[in-house]
Amino acid sequence: MTDTSAQTPSGPPAVPNAVPNADGAGTYEGAPAKPEAAPRRSFLDTLELDTRLLGMIGAFILLALAFQFMTDGRFLTPRNIFNLTIQTVSVAIMATGMVFVIVTRHIDLSVGSLLATASAVMAMTQTRILPDMMGLELGHWAIPYITILVGLITGTVIGAFQGWLIGYLAIPAFIVTLGGLLVWRNVAWYLTSGQTIGPLDPTFMKLGGINGTLGTQWSWIFGVLAVLAAIWALWSARRNKQAHGFHVKPMWAELTVFAAIGVAILGFVAILNAYEVPIRRLERQAARAGETLPEGFSAGYGIPISVLLLIGVAVVMTIVARRTRLGRYIFATGGNPDAAELSGINTRLLTVKVFAIMGALCAISAVVASARLANHSNDIGTLDELRVIAAAVIGGTALSGGLGTIYGAILGALIMQSLQSGMAMVGVDAPFQNIVVGTVLVAAVLIDIIYRKKAGLK
Repeated sequence: MTDTSAQTPSGPPAVPNAVPNADGAGTYEGAPAKPEAAPRRSFLDTLELDTRLLGMIGAFILLALAFQFMTDGRFLTPRNIFNLTIQTVSVAIMATGMVFVIVTRHIDLSVGSLLATASAVMAMTQTRILPDMMGLELGHWAIPYITILVGLITGTVIGAFQGWLIGYLAIPAFIVTLGGLLVWRNVAWYLTSGQTIGPLDPTFMKLGGINGTLGTQWSWIFGVLAVLAAIWALWSARRNKQAHGFHVKPMWAELTVFAAIGVAILGFVAILNAYEVPIRRLERQAARAGETLPEGFSAGYGIPISVLLLIGVAVVMTIVARRTRLGRYIFATGGNPDAAELSGINTRLLTVKVFAIMGALCAISAVVASARLANHSNDIGTLDELRVIAAAVIGGTALSGGLGTIYGAILGALIMQSLQSGMAMVGVDAPFQNIVVGTVLVAAVLIDIIYRKKAGLK
């Protein structure tokens, strides 16, 4: 019989009062446990970027490269990017409001028709009412400002009225806004007697895009200020996290994000500045000013004023969503309407506010759309309701409510417009364009459902 007490163990020496740990080794009682190694994080995890946002940016880049190849290099030219930008603004502005509507578990099918009514009201105000009834001469400095104010009041009142029907009379939003789609489109027709109204006020038309830009110098100034503002916002968020003891990214990750934002903003400005104003237009402008255009002179368009308007709307809507009580109430109601009402939120009044905001944004979009066209036409805003809803959904707004981002909706609008513009440049027929857009919308919802299931979201 072998004396096992004399054998030397192959592991660590026996220790009195030792407690075996997970791997079978003994440790002293009360001794600090061996710290576990932190799991290694990937580069993207360390940057802590929104994976959905990265996916949308990647999809946009692939889409742009595909159309660049199919159009023999015409898609990513400064001219086309400039046109693509000003064409996106109108839908993108309304998409930011549609985020709030869908987050609260509603839908608005009337936005295109409401845009048409606001456009008709503003066109009649500046071409008929103010000159004929109030005696203001065409070109008077007050005409565009009064016109925009009237349009905003019109859109807000109509939106609030629809919200009242939904919130206080409990009529489903689908029915109310479906009726609004038919009603407001034909109200616009009766206001103008079915005529195209124009030309519009020159100052008013500067808000449409090509008729109003910052020029190259002011565009660079705006770009630098935008980069500084973005860096300041990110740095302030980092300091707030540190002050409250939250985890922050490594400094190299912060600097990487800063650099990416700076390159994106300044690169965008450089592309818009590279689109030069046609020489004949410069000659006409010089002639009107009584000057002679210097030989070899050239000038770039720069950032359109309508893009500045979109940026302003995006900033305001983001602040409302993240920093105000109204924004918290909107997302809380969308997450669980019954719990929100039981917690004291007036969900009926909240519905009125959300649709009033949507109406005001439709009026702002009407300014941009009619100013870009230089007139009001009967078909303005046609099918915009579908484009706006698609932009919000593609941008990650959940149809089940409670989730959505403003920047996602804007990027969704850009993807939608890029898809349509690219197909038009390739020569795809309009019916097939609608087939592709519809297919993309359904695919985006399917991808969103799969993503939320894998992420454990509702």
